[in-house]
Amino acid sequence: MSKNNAVDPTSEITAFSALTSHFSSKKIKTKKFLEAATDAVSLIEKFGKVFSPVTNDMLNNIKKLNQKYEEDIEGNKYLEEMIIKEHGQGEGTATDALLWLRRALHFLSIFYGSVIEDTLNVCPTNDLAHFLKKAYSATLEQYHGWLGTQLFNVLSRFAPTRRQFLYTLALNKDNQEEIVIKDMQKYNQRLYATVERIIDFYNSNGLESAAIL
Repeated sequence: MSKNNAVDPTSEITAFSALTSHFSSKKIKTKKFLEAATDAVSLIEKFGKVFSPVTNDMLNNIKKLNQKYEEDIEGNKYLEEMIIKEHGQGEGTATDALLWLRRALHFLSIFYGSVIEDTLNVCPTNDLAHFLKKAYSATLEQYHGWLGTQLFNVLSRFAPTRRQFLYTLALNKDNQEEIVIKDMQKYNQRLYATVERIIDFYNSNGLESAAIL
């Protein structure tokens, strides 16, 4: 292949493949998880204020978890062990922070999953607001008060279109939908597996809460 016809190695890089931290469904290392969660926030911050209630809450909970982690870096190396230790000490700041962070990550996973599934349709919808509302209803709405729910309903009206969403995740490159969806699917498989692991962990240890904000 001539130099002029060589494929640009950056042409297929997406916002997902450019991430340096990844979720894992195996025993969760606290530092790696917090780095991956921070990257998850950076992804959706690209779309402006529509996700701001979720991202602000996520960053606050990441900060709380990181503070707990740094109290004993070696002893808090693994996320589940850190939470069990805190719970045994009669405290709950990190336990509550992880609960809410997990719900936000679950929200994102369901949203991504809906976009991926819709790709299989002959004519995928260009309006993503419905997918946002579906994800919110399944994960966060039951724990939010009336004001929080109304705020989300207003902000969802400013959701990016499918075209805008995929273009941004392609790092502002055209004709990359197939690559973006492929990378999104890989990313979401790991994200969902991590969410499921944390859900199982909370359920098996009696840590789940139905308290409403």
